[in-house]
Amino acid sequence: MRFSSLHTHSNFCDGKDSIEQLCDAAYSKGLSAIGFSSHAPLSRKAGFHSDWHMPQERLGLYLDTIGRLKSQWAGKLQVFAGLEADYIKGAMAPADFRGRELDYIIGSVHYVVPPHGKPFAVDGSPEEFEQGLYEGFAGRCEALVNAYWDSVEEMIHAGGFDIVGHIDLIKKNNRYHRYFSPEEEWYYARMERAAALLAGSSFVVEVNTGGLNRGTTDELYPSIPLLKLFYKNDVPVLVTSDAHCTEHVNGFYEEAYRTLLSLGWTKTVFFEGRVDGKALWEKESISWGN
Repeated sequence: MRFSSLHTHSNFCDGKDSIEQLCDAAYSKGLSAIGFSSHAPLSRKAGFHSDWHMPQERLGLYLDTIGRLKSQWAGKLQVFAGLEADYIKGAMAPADFRGRELDYIIGSVHYVVPPHGKPFAVDGSPEEFEQGLYEGFAGRCEALVNAYWDSVEEMIHAGGFDIVGHIDLIKKNNRYHRYFSPEEEWYYARMERAAALLAGSSFVVEVNTGGLNRGTTDELYPSIPLLKLFYKNDVPVLVTSDAHCTEHVNGFYEEAYRTLLSLGWTKTVFFEGRVDGKALWEKESISWGN
């Protein structure tokens, strides 16, 4: 069985370690491939600054560095160039980065756009989340959550990317169901809509262990109820670590694969690269513990 992590952050954005160090870690941990997915530069239309996105002026060096390491690791470790590109309603979309020297793009929603005020990150600190909830949505959490899922659906409709990143990121600040219960009918309906929208599409959904790696969640992205819906709708999945340092490159992979097996999955997909402009995915049998 081949393991990879296509969701990896280096010190080109908010990661701790260099691309070189992360390649070394991936190889030593037995991965067959590593892909780098720095947070894509923010559009000026977003109207705000973030220190965890890669600056536009570093994008060229980022791609050159990965290109050099592709050659250095040839025959030992597949190295891919990617970006994690945000969808921000009215400001930017993953498709904005097509045509670059990229092997793939992860499409993610980190920000919601409130009826009044600037976008804010739903996975920011608890204080930032609370401020955004009350200033942007008058404390109406259902409105905030629906705005998040609306953006996810809009991003999927817009396309121009390959992998859906941490699709239910909205739950990060909802530990112990502080703001909403994922079992509520209206929330489950949003998950059903997302699963139906992805059914039969060309997108792969990542099973992201990043929240577990950093201790910010008690479960994977996506949650088990959402994974069950993806299984029912035959949506392909890929395990990723969302690593921001070398020690997390394959963190909690055993939990991820055992969870998938328990839900009926026997295969994930493995990224082979880009051919004629299209992402090439190969099915990979899950053999963890067998």
